[in-house]
Amino acid sequence: MIKKASVTDYLQLHFIVLIWGFTAILGKLLQPLDPSAVVLFRTLLAVLGVGVVLLIRKQTIRVSTTDCWGLLGTGGLIGLHWVLFFLAARLSNVSVCLAGMATSSLWASFLEPLLLRRRVRPVEVALGAAVMAGLYLIFRFEFDKVVGLTVAVGSAMLSSLFTIINSRFTHRYDALVISFYEMTGALLGAIILWLLVWQLTTTGPGLPVEFVPQSLSQWFWLLILSMVCTVYAYTVGVSLLRKFSAYLAILTVNLEPVYGIILALLIFGDTEHMTSGFYIGTLVILIAVLAYPFLNGQKPTTAVE
Repeated sequence: MIKKASVTDYLQLHFIVLIWGFTAILGKLLQPLDPSAVVLFRTLLAVLGVGVVLLIRKQTIRVSTTDCWGLLGTGGLIGLHWVLFFLAARLSNVSVCLAGMATSSLWASFLEPLLLRRRVRPVEVALGAAVMAGLYLIFRFEFDKVVGLTVAVGSAMLSSLFTIINSRFTHRYDALVISFYEMTGALLGAIILWLLVWQLTTTGPGLPVEFVPQSLSQWFWLLILSMVCTVYAYTVGVSLLRKFSAYLAILTVNLEPVYGIILALLIFGDTEHMTSGFYIGTLVILIAVLAYPFLNGQKPTTAVE
């Protein structure tokens, strides 16, 4: 059965990408709540939110034992990705974090051959080199933010990894069921990281961080982060994979840094203004990422189920 995407679906996809671009901004607004705590409470509220929706729908969450562990493990990767994502925004700023995240689709081009055992294509190597050149420009002109950018690139790698793993579940289970198990896995992973960071922080040098929300504003931003940026965006994002080709979905998601950097400039102003080298390097990365589907000979097709 062929499902054709409507204009509303296209607009919804861009809206989801805009929301994802806003998550790094929320991470900054939640300071000084530790990134591990942000993810812990984000996923806790998300699991409760998805659970309520499943109860209202009286929808079964039954999956095979093997898939259950696979979904929980994928969720654990998502949790670690989010912790690194928010940490990168704290160590540098939102713009640098999103510039690092722009490498995610090219990470996928190198991880897919390893995981799916296919041949590495020369165009992927060339574009990978272009991305490295873009990162070099950013490192050179924003050397004081090198740690944050490195963490963001690591987060992008995890994002690509769980996307590749997750793709095999999207046509077998409902999006809400996938979200429930993966958010549960992310919550379990976040609890472990939260306990580890809390223990290291309390036994080591004192750091100006919080491990539990201390104000109503923090709970408000956490609700936005969990209900809008996680339950809504994640579930709708998974369901839209049935209507769009991987080509079109990845191409659109690559606009996340563009949307996010513009929002960060509007909200945070001068703290997000970077050197010309940063914007040139980010542009090189985006051009390489956007050029990949065309140079690789892929054409957008409608998803078939």
